[in-house]
Amino acid sequence: MAKPLTKSQLVTALADAMGADKKSASAALDAVCGVITKEVSGGGAVTLPGIGKIYCRERPERMVRNPATGEQIHKDADKVVKMTIAKALKESVNG
Repeated sequence: MAKPLTKSQLVTALADAMGADKKSASAALDAVCGVITKEVSGGGAVTLPGIGKIYCRERPERMVRNPATGEQIHKDADKVVKMTIAKALKESVNG
């Protein structure tokens, strides 16, 4: 499995694709990440065309088991971030 891109590698690739300098590419990446974080943390969803949809889902309270002791523990309701991958990305990876 290939290593994931670091932020600096992603900024460099983005700058090359945009035909811009690294400073503006880094600012664009930070702005996109900020918008996604603000929208999803507020309960909304963000669709990245050709990539997927990022959204927040609530999980109900439930009983979970401690794997070390086997003890049943009550876990409060919480929220988790989910991502549904777009069909176009799935097809580009598999085909």
